Parts: sequence; structure tokens; C-alpha cells
Amino acid sequence: MPVLRRVFSSSMLLLCVSLLLPSPGAAQDGPLRQRLKERLQQRQQERASTQSASASVPGAINQPGDYRLTLTHDGLSRAYLLHVPKSYPATHPTPLLVALHGGGGNMDFQADDSSYGLISASEREGFVVAFPNGYSRFPGGKLATWNAGNCCGASRDNNVDDVGFIRDMVKRISAQLQIDPGRVYASGMSNGGMMSYRLACEAADVFSAIAVVAGTDNTRLCQPIRPVAVLHIHAKNDDHVLFNGGAGPAAFSKEAETQHTSIPDTVAKWTHLDACSLPPKRVLDRPGASCESYAPCAGGSAVQLCVTDTGAHSWPGGHKTRGGEQPSQALSANQVMWDFFSQLPH
Repeated sequence: MPVLRRVFSSSMLLLCVSLLLPSPGAAQDGPLRQRLKERLQQRQQERASTQSASASVPGAINQPGDYRLTLTHDGLSRAYLLHVPKSYPATHPTPLLVALHGGGGNMDFQADDSSYGLISASEREGFVVAFPNGYSRFPGGKLATWNAGNCCGASRDNNVDDVGFIRDMVKRISAQLQIDPGRVYASGMSNGGMMSYRLACEAADVFSAIAVVAGTDNTRLCQPIRPVAVLHIHAKNDDHVLFNGGAGPAAFSKEAETQHTSIPDTVAKWTHLDACSLPPKRVLDRPGASCESYAPCAGGSAVQLCVTDTGAHSWPGGHKTRGGEQPSQALSANQVMWDFFSQLPH
């Protein structure tokens, strides 16, 4: 209907022009015809400008719910899921969490609330959560990976610009929703956790903090432009990304040769980058789990390491079984993560 209205409007204007124009040769023919012609051209240019602006700016999202979206970056169509909680207040800025799936998974894996509980956490704590899909050579985005530096898979091998894609996604979401730019966080499982470290290194202007589960810092170059707070959660018996470095027996065959940085070395790197106070302080100590905090750090940031005794390569507090071992229930990764983010200045 809007298209027909625009066509009708233009046709009526042209008809009016033809009726008002004097016959050829009339004394006033030139000036009147020119003025009407210029007015018609002006209206057409204004309409074209409005249509162009509408096409380039994504529409605002005003309702809570789940959205399946795509954008094109670096010539690739990239997909992501977006969950807006029921409590979303359109009147003031809200935190945004970018949740990154593990290698070989996809956005639907990480958004599966029965496994990871991030949708429930979003509803409980009131933050918006985005689940981007890594690079995949397969229809539907299955078996996707992230280019986190020395890992992993086809995304690394093809040097896919995952940092640029996630930057574009956050920019678009921030144009559609009231997002607090000082509370944009990243979290990730395994290869997604490694990608979170790369975001901390290369997109510190976007992300103020990250929470990594069962991953490590496999970046090749890390020069963050400001301190980024880091929470790292890892099981002592992780059989994929070994706590003391290297790939474990459960690692994918193609990644078995990857020399994953040890968790102690990763934490030492970030306490140095964030200029944290030493030694650490024990902030949680319970059967099966403990957490140590390095704070204060530069710029109000912090580094915290939480270790579970069991759970192997899984999301503590979740329900996604890996390698036959249940996730540790000694702590909830989601609760520890949001407590950590909430204590940071913003």
C-alpha cells in the first residue's frame, strides 16, 4: 500500500504540472515550467534520501523476546541470536552480554537454556544477551569455530575477521536497543572463551570485561588500549584444554597439536596487563571449588580465577554433559560471572 501511495502521489504531481503548464510558446511558459520542474526534482530527491536512510539504519527493537538476525561483514553473511528480557527498560541503558559458543558448536548450542542457562540468567539479572555464530562452511552454521589466534579450525585457517563481525554486531544492537556502552561484556565456552580473550586484546574500546569458561588466551598479539577485567573459570581435570597447558586427550584431532597456554600463565599475563595488586585474595572457598581475586587493578578492573575440582570440559552449574562427565555443581558460572561484572565500576 505505501508503494501505491508513493506512485499515486508522484503521478498526481505530474498531472498537476501538465495541467498548469501553458501551451508551448506562451509568454510565461519558461519560468513556470522551470519552477515546477525544480519542485518535482526536489521532492523526488527528498524521498530517495529518506528511503536510503531507512535502509541503512536497522529498526529499533521495542519488545522483549528472541530475535534471529543476520548481518554482512567482510563479504560473509553472519548470524546471531538476540534475547531481550521481559524486564528490559526502553527508557535507560541496559547491559549487554555477548555469549560465544565453543568450537564445533553454534549459536543455538550456547542459547540452549537447558544446557547453559544464559536465557534464564538474562531474565533474572535483566541484561540483554547476544549469541553470535562462528564461521562455518556448512549450511545453517553448524560446526562453527572462532578465529582466536592459534585456535581454532576453519575460522583460524581462513583468517576470518571475527573481531570485526562482533564489533559490527554490537554496534547494530546498540542502535536498536538502549545499551549501556560501559557495560558491554563477553563470555565464552572453550574456543568461545579464547575468542573472548582476543576481544579483550583487540576490542577493549567495546568490552570492559570478559568471563572465560574452559578456554585460554591463545592470542598471537595482545595490546589492549585500556584495562579489561577478566574472570577465568576452569576445571582442574579439563581433558580438552589442559589446566597446565597443551591439548588433552579429548581435544579434536585437528587441534591436538595446539599448545594451549596454561591457565596460570594466562592469569599471570592479564594481571600484568591490568597492573593488578599481588598476591591474590581468596574470595570463595567451598567443597569442590575456589576463587582467587587479583585486585585492585588499573582502571578499576580486576582479574579473578575460579577453579573446580571436577566437571572436565564443561560449564559449571550447567547441564551439558561432555565426555561422560557432568558439569561441576560446586559453583554456577552464570552467577559468579554476573556477580563479577556487577562489582565493576561503570
